[in-house]
Amino acid sequence: MNYRNRLLILNMMILFFSCVDEDYSIPSPDDVENIVIPTNQLTTFKAIYERYEQEKNNGNLIAVINEDLYIEGYVVSSDQAGNFFEELIIQNKIDAENPDHDPRLGIKLEINVGSLSDIYEFGRKVYVKLKGLTIGESNGVLAIGRGEDSKIEQIQDFEYQNIVLRTSEVAPITPKLSSLIHLTEADENTLVQLDNMQINRFDLALTYAGESTDAFDGLRVLESCESGASILLQTSTFSDFKSLPVPQNKGSIKGIFSRDYGNDLNVLIVSSSSDIIFDSDERCDPMELDCGLAPSFGTVNLFYEDFESQKNNKLITGNGWTNYTESGSEGWEAYSSTSSNASLGRSARFKSASSGDASNIGWLITPAIDLDTQDGETLRFKTSNSVADSSYLEVLYTLDWDGTEANITSATWGVLPAAYVVKDTDSFVPWFNSGNVDLSCITGTVHIAFKYTGSGHEIFDGVYELDAISIDYLP
Repeated sequence: MNYRNRLLILNMMILFFSCVDEDYSIPSPDDVENIVIPTNQLTTFKAIYERYEQEKNNGNLIAVINEDLYIEGYVVSSDQAGNFFEELIIQNKIDAENPDHDPRLGIKLEINVGSLSDIYEFGRKVYVKLKGLTIGESNGVLAIGRGEDSKIEQIQDFEYQNIVLRTSEVAPITPKLSSLIHLTEADENTLVQLDNMQINRFDLALTYAGESTDAFDGLRVLESCESGASILLQTSTFSDFKSLPVPQNKGSIKGIFSRDYGNDLNVLIVSSSSDIIFDSDERCDPMELDCGLAPSFGTVNLFYEDFESQKNNKLITGNGWTNYTESGSEGWEAYSSTSSNASLGRSARFKSASSGDASNIGWLITPAIDLDTQDGETLRFKTSNSVADSSYLEVLYTLDWDGTEANITSATWGVLPAAYVVKDTDSFVPWFNSGNVDLSCITGTVHIAFKYTGSGHEIFDGVYELDAISIDYLP
């Protein structure tokens, strides 16, 4: 009886598994290497982007694909070192200089599987079966997954190899060689290479993502030695190189241009620490003059500006100011707002958004201040931003500028590191005090400059506001 029962159970199991729809079987990688997709079923990355943009224009957050369509792409990410997790980044070209009319674009695939690089290694050519998938955004970048609601869901492990079809081709990938200020939203989800880069000097004592303050990701400031522009290097706290010290020199780095988890900041994500080759010890740190912070500000005023006498939306003039536009069409202007991000009455503002300029660099420079006729000089001011978007504001000083616009960029400018300037990661609502910046260790005649660097591109078009500038001394 026991034998007959066992035989019956075995036959039922065989019958059950023989009836499983073969569309949901999991092929080994070798089973799908030589797949051929009909030409009329191939679509382009550009068409996917355009389809999603059309849905957004119609008020929808996702686009569901119901046609028998495929896209062809190449894997440009790797989770082998743990810095990518349950996702594949694919782009449509292996060479950034490919003259094909279709633009170079990338897409993130959301897949609920770890160790994807075991099957889809860097450079592997794949076809993605799009029928039944959803196009949307994940952390601010274009993604494909499952789901019918507003949120992209992951492709599951029982189906992903029937959707992301592995071919036999592994291609060498040439990253796009670019500079930070020329990256645009179209470069998201693609492999880029940035040369002449370094970790900001204030982050040199840190690891990639091994500090007690690092939650999920470590964010370290990467800066360009050419333009001074910066971007955040994002490293997972689950990566196998999280506890390594960040590289101390400068050089080249290649990674995926993306957005952070909250879609607030531009980030660069490397597949491993070997993607960073900082082999030059000639860093480009600016000259610094750090007298520290004074315990209190002076009681006698040498220079003050609250911009109340300026005209709204007009360039800052008068009171000895030099308002110099080094690059682009914008400059420091007066601005007044009572919104949630209110100005302090009337403030100075630099806004490069919608300028259309590839680069915006603007200087607002104080008149000459003689530091030899009194002691105990201090500087204080307030700053605010409306989403810095990787643009930035510096507080500089010079002792050798002759006061002419023609010689601004040739003068010797240094940084006042003690002055606090609102950061990209700060809230956009409050105003931040600089602190009482001590100038008493400087001798001679000084000019203080507030220098904005940004562009008309969406990823580099932050707004900075400046107010309540006061230089004082103690009699």
